Amino acid sequence: MAQSTLLLLHINTSSSPSIFCHSQSPKLSPKFAKPLSVPRLLTARKQRFSSRMDHLHPPNALQGVVSEAIGLLQSPDPTWQSALLNNLLIFVLGSPILISGLSLPGISAAFVLGTLTWRAFGPSGFLLVAAYFVIGTGVTKVKMAQKEAQGVAEKRKGRRGPGSVIGSSAAACVCAFMSIYGIGGVEVAQLWQLGFVASFCTKLNDTVSSEIGKAYGKTTYLVTTFKVVPRGTEGAVSIEGTLAGFLAAVVLASIGCLMGQINGAEALICVVASQIANFGESIIGAVFQDKEGYQWLNNDVVNVINISIGSILAVLMQQALLQNWQTS
Repeated sequence: MAQSTLLLLHINTSSSPSIFCHSQSPKLSPKFAKPLSVPRLLTARKQRFSSRMDHLHPPNALQGVVSEAIGLLQSPDPTWQSALLNNLLIFVLGSPILISGLSLPGISAAFVLGTLTWRAFGPSGFLLVAAYFVIGTGVTKVKMAQKEAQGVAEKRKGRRGPGSVIGSSAAACVCAFMSIYGIGGVEVAQLWQLGFVASFCTKLNDTVSSEIGKAYGKTTYLVTTFKVVPRGTEGAVSIEGTLAGFLAAVVLASIGCLMGQINGAEALICVVASQIANFGESIIGAVFQDKEGYQWLNNDVVNVINISIGSILAVLMQQALLQNWQTS
């Protein structure tokens, strides 16, 4: 009996050698096969977090918008998009100055003018218009209380409305449109720029001479008869105002020259043309304005005539000088 039991045990152990001789390690789940170290675990969590945030706020879209906006602001060649964006940024930053010199409808009209100017003549053209606005607004505020007491001050404390903005920039807008769409070709491109600068020199000459004349003019004369008349009379001029307007035109033409809008000879042409145009405007005011049958001839209409004369005169003078130089 004992022998048979030992024989059975021998047979069982020899028939299952793998249990004792070739035992295998238990297979671990892949999840726990290679435990992550602390740095790898932190990196994995960071990647999962970034993936979730990218899903909520796609960085490529935001960066693309910002990059495109910066590209438009720095664009060397003006486009409608860059003109609109730059103009909007400048108007927001300069809103305190704009509000002091323009009504809200006037600001809207000025925004259109600024966008058109940037598109046509770039930053240099815009700076010229900005210089005109700052100087013109400044002289309008000079001795405002005295002007109001005398009844010769501009309405709304000197804040200009859309009619004034349009009347002061009509010729410049025409030149800008002509330049944008290349009317006349490359040969006349500079003439549009000259007319643009001359129109603002003419208007600044008019504004400064009028405002300084009303503030400091000792004696004002009617331009057609040289009869002494009260300050603020249509068609009246003063030595102080005339001199101040001439100097203002010199300053603005010099800015245009420094900005590369015009050359030195063209700057001189702008000053001369502005002076002639303002003399003509004084004659129109003395002869027609506030007269029976000419009620439609208000200050805004006269402004359009005035700056148009200055712009056209500058172009004609430049062409005459050029032909004279070519034939000599």
